[in-house]
Amino acid sequence: MKISSATETRKTTRLIIFGGLVVIIGILTVTGAWLLWTLPDANAFNVRVEQIFVRNDALTSQNEINLLEILAQSGTAFSDTLASYRMVIFVLMLMATALLVAALAFLGMLLLLNRRMAKIESSGIQVSSLLISRDENLVILNNMEFQLTPAAIETFSVLAEARMDGDVLSGAELEAMIVGKSTADCDEAAGATRIKRLRDSLGNQMVSALLIKNIARRGYVLAIDKDVIEMI
Repeated sequence: MKISSATETRKTTRLIIFGGLVVIIGILTVTGAWLLWTLPDANAFNVRVEQIFVRNDALTSQNEINLLEILAQSGTAFSDTLASYRMVIFVLMLMATALLVAALAFLGMLLLLNRRMAKIESSGIQVSSLLISRDENLVILNNMEFQLTPAAIETFSVLAEARMDGDVLSGAELEAMIVGKSTADCDEAAGATRIKRLRDSLGNQMVSALLIKNIARRGYVLAIDKDVIEMI
């Protein structure tokens, strides 16, 4: 069921990305074609100047000939300008396409990451091994090492022992097991403070929030399989 769901998620994400790419490329292609098509013909000015030459063949004075030459040179400059405009528009369209494709790719990655995060939050963190070393104040979670304070490692060890016994500890029960007093003599807030400090020591908010679950009206528990816990 999980494999099927993951496959469907990947397929949906690929379809979204592919569809977005097609739409972006289509819009940019149509826009670029329209811009290039609406630009005037580069030879339009030259054609008009040629018509002036043809219709005014009686212009023979030097000043009139110079004027016609200036018009002809202006037509050539106008043609070169339009050609450069077309090249600039083409380059800008390529850059816009690349930027939009990159933005869509990042959007797809974020979408996939958010879906994975949602699955992790719903199913809890997947722990294959948990090694607790009280002597070294070290916790190895999968391949991640966490160097904790003595107080934090003691809290973590008590939670691990309770998980192996299948128990859920309230804040008062947690405090009582650590300080060696009866539950009646311990405060719920003291245990909650220890949990907060443990989460702060773990550092990674996502890992700590998913690893140490707070069950309403019952207490705290490690959200992992008890068979993966090893204490030395």
